[in-house]
Amino acid sequence: MKRRQLFAGALAPLAAALLLSAAAPQALANKGEAAAAPKVLRYAFVASETGFDPAQLSDLYSRIVTGHLFEGLYKYDYLARPYKVKPNVAADMPEVSADYRTWTIKLKPGIFFTDDPVFKGKPRELVAEDFVYAFKRFFDPATKSPVYAGMASVGMLGVEELRQAAIKTKKPFDYDTPVEGLRALDRYTLQIKLKEPRPRLLFTLADNSLFGAVAREVVEHYGDKIMEHPVGTGPFKLKSWRRSSQIVLERNPSYRELVYDAEPNADDARAQEFAARFKGRRLPMLDEVHISIIEESQPRWLAFLNGEFDLVSVPLEFSGVALPHGQLAPNLAKRGVQLERVLNTDRVLYYFNMEDPVVGGYTAEKVALRRAISMATNVDREIRLVRRGQAIVAQSVVAPFSYGYDPEFKTENSDFDLPRAKALLEMYGYKDRDGDGWRELPDGKPLEIEYASQPDALSRQFDELWKKNMDALGVRFKIKAGKWPEQLKSARAGQLQIWQLGYSASSPDVQDGLQILNGPDAGGQNLARFRNDRFDAIYKRMQELPDGPERLALLREAQRITVAFMPQKYTVHRIINDLSQPWLIGYKRPPFGNVWWQYVDIDDSKRETAR
Repeated sequence: MKRRQLFAGALAPLAAALLLSAAAPQALANKGEAAAAPKVLRYAFVASETGFDPAQLSDLYSRIVTGHLFEGLYKYDYLARPYKVKPNVAADMPEVSADYRTWTIKLKPGIFFTDDPVFKGKPRELVAEDFVYAFKRFFDPATKSPVYAGMASVGMLGVEELRQAAIKTKKPFDYDTPVEGLRALDRYTLQIKLKEPRPRLLFTLADNSLFGAVAREVVEHYGDKIMEHPVGTGPFKLKSWRRSSQIVLERNPSYRELVYDAEPNADDARAQEFAARFKGRRLPMLDEVHISIIEESQPRWLAFLNGEFDLVSVPLEFSGVALPHGQLAPNLAKRGVQLERVLNTDRVLYYFNMEDPVVGGYTAEKVALRRAISMATNVDREIRLVRRGQAIVAQSVVAPFSYGYDPEFKTENSDFDLPRAKALLEMYGYKDRDGDGWRELPDGKPLEIEYASQPDALSRQFDELWKKNMDALGVRFKIKAGKWPEQLKSARAGQLQIWQLGYSASSPDVQDGLQILNGPDAGGQNLARFRNDRFDAIYKRMQELPDGPERLALLREAQRITVAFMPQKYTVHRIINDLSQPWLIGYKRPPFGNVWWQYVDIDDSKRETAR
C-alpha cells in the first residue's frame, strides 16, 4: 500500500497532463467519429530545456528538440552503424574542391517552412539564402551564441569581419552585405568558401540541432521571443511549451513527402527488421511527441512501469531491478519490453574554472591542487556504488566511437592514488597548519572548494561521494546547488568553481570534444575557460588535416596537455540502457545527431496484450 501511495503522489501532475492530452480524441470517439486516435510518443527529459533557437543553444535537451524542428543540409542514416551521412534538404552530396576550401551544395526545391502567421498564409519555400542567414546569426554579437567560436573556427571568408565591424561601430550586424565565404549562388545553390581546409565540414552541416535553416522574417518578427517560436522545415512543429515542465510537438502538416529509407548493417537483425517493416512509409509516423521534464528518477521509472511513458533510459538507482546481472528482468521481458544497451558516445567530466582564484591558474601550486583533487577522485567507487556498474572509466576527452578513441589507451587522468595526492599537496604548501584536520592554502589562508550540483536525489549521491573523496584528502568542501538551466547560465558567466556534467559527441569526429578546451571558446563551449597556446594551435591544425598519422599524433599531444594542466577531470563514459514499451516500434538510439522521432511508430493494439 505504501508503494502505491508513493506512486500516485509522484505521478499526480503527470497523470493529469496525460489525461488532458487524451481528452479531445476520446470525445471524438464518444461521438462516433471514425478518426483514429492520434499516435503520441511520451517520455521524459531528465533536465530542463533552455529554448528552441538554434543559434542560442548548447544544452543537449534543447538540441534534441530543435533537431526535430529544423533541418540541416545533411543527416545521419538512422540505422547505419557506426554512421553514414546522407543528403537531407541538400539534393546530393556536396561538391568539394581538392583543397577542402570550397563547398558547393544544391538544395532540393519544393521544401517549405512550417506555416506561421509571419508568412501571412502563403507557403514559404526554403532557399539557399536561408542557410546564409542562419549561419551568419552565429556571428551576430546580439545573438550571444555559445557556439560562436566554434563557427568562427570554421573560417568562412568575410563573416568574422562583419562581426568585428558591428562590435567596433556599435551598430547592428550587417546581414545584407555579401561575403565571399557564404553565398547563395542562386535560389537553390549554397557555396561556402574557407580560409583553411576543412575536410570534415560535412559533420557540421549534418547537425540539424544547430545548423538548420531559419527564415529571416521569423527571427526579426519574434525578436527576443524567438526562443519560444521555432519555425523550421522539420517533421515536427512546436505545439505547446510549459517551460521546465512539458514540451509538446505535433506533426508538421507542411512537411514534404519523405519516406522511410534507412540502411542497416547486414549483421544487425533488429535494424533489418525495422527497415523491412517501414520501408516506403511516409514520415513522420507519429502525430505528436509529449516530453515531460522530470528530474527525479523515481517518478520517471514508475511512469514507465505504469505504461505512461513509452521509453525510459533506466535510472541508475533502478538498474539492479531492471537489469539483474546485466540482463533484462524476466517480469519486463514477459511484458514485451525491449532493451537496447549501448556504450554512449559521451564523456562525463568535472571542470575547474581556470579563472577562479582558488582552483584556477597555471602556476605549479595551482596545477598541483587540481591534479591532487583528480587523483583523490575514486572513479571505480563511483561506477560501483552510484552508477551501479553502468559506465566505464574515461581516460580523456575522446568519446567512444569518435575519431582517436582507443579502448586500450591509458592516461594518468584515470589514476586513483590518495597517498600520492596528499604528498603532492604537502609538496606545494597545502598543509594542515593548525591541526584541525583541514588543509590551508600555501599562504596560510583557509582552503575550501565549492562544487556545483543539482537538487535531485541522484545528484545528492554524487555529492556524498565527492565529500568522502575531499574529506579523505583533507580539503573543506561545500555544495552550490541549483537547477540545471541556472547552473549553465552561471557556468557561462564564469561563476562556478567546479561543476560535473556530461558531453555527448555531436559528430563522429573528436573536434567537438577538443572545442570544450579551445581558448577562443572560453565562456561558450569552453566552460573551464582553459587557455593554452599550444593546445589552441593543435586544435587549429587538427581542423585542417585529413585523418591520418599526423592528426592522430597531434590528438595524443593534446591529451597529454589536458592531463598535465588538468582543467577537466574525465570520469566515465556511460552505458545507456534504453527500455521501450512493446507498442513503441522502431526505436534505436542514434550514436550521433539525436534525431529519431520521425522514424518510430506507435502500435496501440499491443497495449492490451502487454497488460
